[in-house]
Amino acid sequence: MAEPSPHRAAQAVLERAPGFRPRVGLVLGSGLGGVAEAMTEAQAIPYADIPGFPRPSVEGHAGRLVLGRLGGSAVACLQGRVHAFEGADPADIRLLVRTLKLLGCEILIATNAAGSLRAEIGAGSLMMLADHISLLPFNPLAGPNDEAFGPRFPALDDAYDPDLRERLRAAAASAGVTLHEGVYLAYLGPSFSTPAESRAFLRLGADAVGMSTVPEVIVARHCGLRVAAISAIVALSAGADGEAHHPPVSHEQTLAIAARLGADLRRLLIAFLEGMSDEPFPARADGR
Repeated sequence: MAEPSPHRAAQAVLERAPGFRPRVGLVLGSGLGGVAEAMTEAQAIPYADIPGFPRPSVEGHAGRLVLGRLGGSAVACLQGRVHAFEGADPADIRLLVRTLKLLGCEILIATNAAGSLRAEIGAGSLMMLADHISLLPFNPLAGPNDEAFGPRFPALDDAYDPDLRERLRAAAASAGVTLHEGVYLAYLGPSFSTPAESRAFLRLGADAVGMSTVPEVIVARHCGLRVAAISAIVALSAGADGEAHHPPVSHEQTLAIAARLGADLRRLLIAFLEGMSDEPFPARADGR
């Protein structure tokens, strides 16, 4: 079966929103979909109406592409993602991100709900990703390379753009939002990590753990999008503090705390995008 075409998907979106050209792609993770409600001039397109787009099956992922403005910038917002544990194919992730690229996006901001591995990064806070570790069973670029989007062997040494991270720090200060920084580890799920796994992840150098984001970041960097990412910390992972948790972490808890964190995330993103809205996005030194 032929891989779904991002060109067809982008064309379908442009037919629904002629003349709209987003500068920023935004991926909203579990429980964070409410951020899209802050967008103005918004137009929502169900994934089902976009050729090839996958349908999320996890609660908290609406499955809509929302086009509009946030903080003065034109934004294409993926209100929901698909995960490897749902059985998503790497082609699904390539399609979502490459469609944003073809629509005109220059930057991808990915968000997720995650468990903290460090007590000082507590539940109910935000963490900006400085780097990642992938324990997922696939790389979304495996298979034939599409040279039209990027090179066979893309570098990820600064996957999380240094300039965008500095701008996020400034935006957090101006918005009065506490923003931690750390390394995110992605694993398959859908079961939450055991206490022994959490301790192992911490020894590997991770500060938070989740089940998403990294594949999108890899595809985004491959096709030249600059990337920033933010985790909504919804819990302390089991065993991270040496204690058992009663009751244990649940998806319901994830959604509830992420929804409360949505207000902080919304303020942070608006402050960040307001600082970018009246100027060309600065070029990377390497051109990518």
